[in-house]
Amino acid sequence: MPTPIAVVTGASSGIGAATARALAAAGYRVFCAARRLDRMEPLAAEIGGQAIACDITDPDDVAALAEAVGGRCDLLVNNAGGAVGTETLAQADFDAWVTMFETNVLGAGRVTNALLPAIEAAEGTVVFVTSTAAEAAYEGGSGYNAAKAGERMVAGALRLELSGRPVRVCEVAPGLVHTEEFSLVRYHGDQAKADAVYAGVPGPLVAEDVADAISWVATRPAHVNIDRIVIRPRAQAANHKLHREG
Repeated sequence: MPTPIAVVTGASSGIGAATARALAAAGYRVFCAARRLDRMEPLAAEIGGQAIACDITDPDDVAALAEAVGGRCDLLVNNAGGAVGTETLAQADFDAWVTMFETNVLGAGRVTNALLPAIEAAEGTVVFVTSTAAEAAYEGGSGYNAAKAGERMVAGALRLELSGRPVRVCEVAPGLVHTEEFSLVRYHGDQAKADAVYAGVPGPLVAEDVADAISWVATRPAHVNIDRIVIRPRAQAANHKLHREG
């Protein structure tokens, strides 16, 4: 059997980097795709994978990624995305909304579109990493809620469109995950505000927890499709219900 091929977008840090490591440990040859090649080259060397510079909002970059991967892709993990800002709708920064839609919705759609022939050739799997922001709205989250709900609908429509064909379409929706960049980007580089998100929360998820879930979903028997798995820390009962100590 040939070594299975995986593509992970947003692989330069956080959940993406942890997923690349987890999939390599599970026996995949991993194409690590993200904008920051300097961040991915050490990772690719560590796991025996390949680093590909790719801005998923750029059609030429996505086409180059598909060409590099070739005619067979056993697993695509659409992880690139993220949140920008916490403004209410009344104070909305719609440039931030555009950024979120371009990455979370259009980017995931564009990469999936480009790699779908190779995924179908391998009878492979597509995993969309969404968010519990797609589960329920919360104040200050309207743009991100909408983007992640949109990505969820892309996954759902694709699963219906591929019915009867040998491709699995799965979704992993994480809750509060403490990574080095997610909240920092969301708060426009304000480290104090980013740190406050996790302050007093006992045992927030870390990137490796989500990577473990992604790897588990991807390595089920071929006839098993995990439509959606929601993963939160025990301290987070819902988006609006978070236990903090002290």
